[in-house]
Amino acid sequence: QVQLVESGGGLVQPGGSLTLSCAASGIVFDATRMGWYRQAPGKQRELVATISTYGRRNYIDSVKGRFTVSRDNAKNTVYLQMNSLKPEDTAVYYCNADMYYWGKGILVTVSS
Repeated sequence: QVQLVESGGGLVQPGGSLTLSCAASGIVFDATRMGWYRQAPGKQRELVATISTYGRRNYIDSVKGRFTVSRDNAKNTVYLQMNSLKPEDTAVYYCNADMYYWGKGILVTVSS
């Protein structure tokens, strides 16, 4: 049974930082492409960042230079370091494995 459990969300002021974590189980983590998606209120879910099995990273333009995706294969965990957060980053963030498995999501709210 595949489980993806996100943590680290919450409320942060504009310009602040948060780091999301996603702990994975039930998959061969080091052979799995991992990603982060987000869904803002009233909008479609969008891909934020991906990291391949060998560490190649991709980002959507709106987060380039501010967000960093990383993985720790020893801990079966993928991270999303988010800096210089903006109100438009407010969304539920979802962890994804192999474009197929999903976490339940975690809320990030950027507001003063």
